[in-house]
Amino acid sequence: MPVSHRDIIASYASQLASIISSLPTDQIAALAEIIEQAHRNGRPIFLFGNGGSAATASHLAVDLAKGTECQPRMKALSLTDNVPQITAWANDTEYENIFAEQLRNFVGPGDVAIGISASGNSQNVLRAVELANSVGAVTIGLAGYEGGKLKSLAQHCLVVPSNNMQQIEDAHLVICHQIFTALRSRLSA
Repeated sequence: MPVSHRDIIASYASQLASIISSLPTDQIAALAEIIEQAHRNGRPIFLFGNGGSAATASHLAVDLAKGTECQPRMKALSLTDNVPQITAWANDTEYENIFAEQLRNFVGPGDVAIGISASGNSQNVLRAVELANSVGAVTIGLAGYEGGKLKSLAQHCLVVPSNNMQQIEDAHLVICHQIFTALRSRLSA
C-alpha cells in the first residue's frame, strides 16, 4: 500500500523544520548588513534567478523596495521581471546572457547583486555574478546542494543544507523574509 498523503506531508514539514532550524543566523545577519550598508550608501540591489528562484528574486525585490517602508526608499530591482528584455537577450544572443546583459546597463562599484540558484550552477546566474564581480559590486549567492559554482564565485554565499529542490526553495524564501524583517525593523526605526 502506498504511503499516505498525510505521512508524506508530515515528513516534508519535519525535514523542512530541521533545515530551517540549521540555517546560519550569523551569516543571514551579515547579508542583511551588506544590503543595509548598500542602501545607506544609495546603492541599488539587483536580484535574479530561474524558475522558483526567479519568483523568490521578485518577491524579495518587492519586499525591499516597498515593504521596508524607509526613506529614502530602497532601490531594489529583480532582473527576472522584464520578459521582453529576457526574451530579446535569449533570442539575439543566448539564454546564459539574460541577466548579465541587463545588469551591464546598471551595475557599478558598491552595488549589490544577489544571484539565487538552488543548484548553484545556473549559467545565466553565474554570468551575472561574474559581471558584477568584474565591476566591483558586492555579490551574494543563495544556493543549495553543495553550493555548485556559485559557492566559490559569489563573494558571500549561503548554501542551504539540503538536496531537495523544493525545500531549498522554501528555505531561500525564509532567508529572504528573515533579511527583510531585520531590514524593515532597523530602517523604519
